[in-house]
Amino acid sequence: MTRSRKLIPLLALVLVGTTLAAPASAEPAAPTARAGDLVSARAIWAPGFEYARVWKITYRSTSATGASTVVSGTVIVPNGSTGAIVGYGPGTHGLGDQCAPSVGLQRGDEFEGGLIHQYARKGFAVAVTDYEGLGTPGDHTYTAGRSQGNAVLDVVRASTRLSGTGLSPKAPVAVVGYSQGGQTAGWAAEIAPAYAPELNIKGFAVGAAPSDLRRVADANDGGANFGLVLAAGVGLNAAYPELALTNYLNAAGQAAYADIRDDCGSDFGKYANRRLSDYTTTDVLNRPDWSARLAEQNLGTRAPTVPTLMYHSTGDEIIPVSVSVALRPQWCGKGAKLTYWQVDTGGHSQTAAYLSPLVTQWVADRLAGAPAAGNC
Repeated sequence: MTRSRKLIPLLALVLVGTTLAAPASAEPAAPTARAGDLVSARAIWAPGFEYARVWKITYRSTSATGASTVVSGTVIVPNGSTGAIVGYGPGTHGLGDQCAPSVGLQRGDEFEGGLIHQYARKGFAVAVTDYEGLGTPGDHTYTAGRSQGNAVLDVVRASTRLSGTGLSPKAPVAVVGYSQGGQTAGWAAEIAPAYAPELNIKGFAVGAAPSDLRRVADANDGGANFGLVLAAGVGLNAAYPELALTNYLNAAGQAAYADIRDDCGSDFGKYANRRLSDYTTTDVLNRPDWSARLAEQNLGTRAPTVPTLMYHSTGDEIIPVSVSVALRPQWCGKGAKLTYWQVDTGGHSQTAAYLSPLVTQWVADRLAGAPAAGNC
């Protein structure tokens, strides 16, 4: 079913004006499909982006388990583009296809539109992924880190293979994201040297990343944002079907599982103050198979090899700042050139909005080739 979605006021900026970009088509398919290859592309009307050409695309990526997938996304190329590309990992939008960022951008009410504008207004092309299963067939693999990291790297690749953008495969690239997008950017930072070594990545910006899913789940069990925990369970079950989540759900859990699979993030409030034990017949997260898959999502296994910004507010009520505090020495100990901002800027959504100009400038400096001092 299609559900309505309310805007998040602190993140939404008013979008004005409309444009219809010139037609464009995907380049002819390579004999062997590669991650980042275009499957489809069409120019779209994207309210507010009157200064840019905008395409809705589908492209090939790789699942958390190494299977070939098709993911949707949006490519925004401002008039007078600098040629640099920002790979954008969106925060939590939900699980239903109608919640996908590409849908909101085309409709003109994408609640992260203001954050995307900040990059595009600086002349950077912005390649926005919808993630696996959000806007394409199948369930969204929400919080499956490798799938998300692959998807954002591959949308950057796809943007350089799209006719009419003028974007070079050698263009300077930055990958950014907050919340779910922070997890995405963090995973991209760790896997890019092996997964997408040809990309000319200059920096990563990792905001409020749920870098330890078990710790985040424990912090939200029984709290106002428990719906995110339930959604993450559905997302990980989609990424790893052998987890067989439905085998451990009681009647209330079966109903919630069926309901939340097409919800947007603004619908998750109905699950406020519930606990995982309200929906399960066993302690799912302590089952060996679930525990192992949860641990696989943790950041800190490998260090980013280019300058990386990590930022988090001490007042974050959804993702505890302790997960970033723990990740910092893991990355630094492996040689990362990390800039870490621990700030007191209020709650989760407020911090994304408040820090966005500073984050955007940090990214712009990296794309311009300026060195980052770091503070490990």
